[in-house]
Amino acid sequence: MCGIAGLIDYTQQGGYELARTLTRITDALAHRGPDASATWLDREGRVGLGHRRLSIIDLSPAGAQPMHSSSGRYSIVFNGEIYGFLSLRSELEERGSRFRGHSDTEVLLEAIETYGVESALRRCNGMFAFALYDSAARQIIFARDRIGKKPLYIGVSRSAVAFGSELKSIKAHPAFQSAEVDRDALTLFFRHGYVPTPYSIYRGIFKLPHGSWLSLSVDAPPASTTAALAGVKSYWDAFDAAEQGSAQRIESPDEALDELDEALKRAVSERLVSDVPVGALLSSGVDSSLISAVMQEVSTSPVKTYTVRFLEEQYNEADMASAIAKQLGTDHTEITAEPDTALRLVDELPDVYDEPFADPSQIPTLLVSKLARRTVTVALSGDGGDEFFGGYKRYRQMLAFDRLAKKTPAIALRAARHAPQWALEFAAAAGRQVRPSSLQDELTGKRLRRLAELLEIQDPDDRYLDFRSLWSDPAGLVIGGVELPTAMTSKRKPACLGAVDRMMYSDMVDYLPDDILVKMDRASMSVGLEMRAPLLDYRFIELAWRAPRSLCFSEAKGKPALRKLLSRRLPEQFISVPKRGFGVPVNAWLRGPLRAWAEAMLSPARLERDGILRAEPIVSRWKAHIAGDRDWGPQLWSVLMFNLWHDRWVHSG
Repeated sequence: MCGIAGLIDYTQQGGYELARTLTRITDALAHRGPDASATWLDREGRVGLGHRRLSIIDLSPAGAQPMHSSSGRYSIVFNGEIYGFLSLRSELEERGSRFRGHSDTEVLLEAIETYGVESALRRCNGMFAFALYDSAARQIIFARDRIGKKPLYIGVSRSAVAFGSELKSIKAHPAFQSAEVDRDALTLFFRHGYVPTPYSIYRGIFKLPHGSWLSLSVDAPPASTTAALAGVKSYWDAFDAAEQGSAQRIESPDEALDELDEALKRAVSERLVSDVPVGALLSSGVDSSLISAVMQEVSTSPVKTYTVRFLEEQYNEADMASAIAKQLGTDHTEITAEPDTALRLVDELPDVYDEPFADPSQIPTLLVSKLARRTVTVALSGDGGDEFFGGYKRYRQMLAFDRLAKKTPAIALRAARHAPQWALEFAAAAGRQVRPSSLQDELTGKRLRRLAELLEIQDPDDRYLDFRSLWSDPAGLVIGGVELPTAMTSKRKPACLGAVDRMMYSDMVDYLPDDILVKMDRASMSVGLEMRAPLLDYRFIELAWRAPRSLCFSEAKGKPALRKLLSRRLPEQFISVPKRGFGVPVNAWLRGPLRAWAEAMLSPARLERDGILRAEPIVSRWKAHIAGDRDWGPQLWSVLMFNLWHDRWVHSG
């Protein structure tokens, strides 16, 4: 696990200044690789590769990067891990390859020498992003893992290409120091709470899509980011995984569970391969409990587990996590997220997330990463269970919305949208007596109008997008902003998928890589902690799509397959705990300890200062929130996170 950076210089100036630039963009990622730093320039002074090392496997100099292939044709900087690489190494040795060290990076290089780039990528199971210089073809080849666990940004200008694991690296390059905020990407941020792939917050810089690779010439710059993206090639497609899973369904639930169990044990075992200590993040949830249980099952010594304790009871999972740890026999540690401690992290967020990011659980994720890093360098997490086994409450809510939309006359929906508030309160009180439990939370007078708006949306995919949106009209928030197409808005979904599968598919290609995995990668790597996610092993994901759908979704309780797997390892009292999510009390914080700060950040003068946001809708929601008329915490948090980011990366510059 590391930070990677590099450049192509089309000016052919070379020399000392280019070397300084390469060092600068590499050192911007020092937090991702605190153990060592190295750079390499080709003889022409045109291609530069930089690497910050977090030593995990092969701690010797033989594992150092940039690394060159045995033939000298290829040079690479690699971020991540290839799981099960020893079997690939044995396969290559049988074909005549010889190795100098014991790293997975060297195995990848020799696999590319032997099989070519795309074939080698198909053979690699892992989380990774890399840049590979092919001196024979005079190209730099970029690639990212199938699910998008490891990031890779690429900046394009007329004089240079710069790339890095994080935006702060590219921003350290002179050609991109004055990069302009992309208002269209910002518009997407206010809908989602993150900037979706392939966009970035800056014009001229894009994210390489996951499961893909791209080659760029070192002799002629791409005409634009659009031209560069046109060359992206896929080596693994979520569409195919979902479609083929439906066509190759495992009919027997017991057979599917056994296969999932074996695949998970293999995935966990492969992720325990490390030359440094490994631990696990443990909440009371099914996902992290299952990962911790399997880790302890395959480990020869007590596994180190970590959790965050919240003082607010509705968010606290620490007591149950402690009980689960005791049952499993792990070596357990917890940290208390006292309001003052957690809120002090707010000032760190723009540096940790150097692109606007508004998932409030970024705070406890950063807290638990700091805690784990005190004693381990690698940790396993339970990310991925919700997206493939129906864990999100919103899936059940959307099914209820779909049924309700079919039963409710259009005239009633229009009336609800325009009715006075007292009438809505009366209707909500009556409705709570007859509505399904999955909609009880929605049926208050304050929410009934919003429910009517949702039910008027005819297309279920559009309704799901609107339900998941922070701001339903983000283009009305960003001056000059236009919404661009994304994976979430794409209609490219396998026709065989049912209603819940379509939602899970959307989350797989959008929310998972651009929210969940960004949150975990930036928080963990800000303290030099490598995070591994066994549930996101692509073989396990493909099995999930093949499993009977009764194992992948239930309106009674989420994640039936994972609950059944956990029941093989823990008593029932640890399995039936309701899902809480890794949230924070952002609504209460904005009315309490963060109020003065938020008041200043959301003042009309502050909002209008940069000429980017329209103040009126934000100020209106802030007043309603403070008055207790409605909880607008997540929406306001997105504005606060953008302003905080803008002050750090744009206004201060």
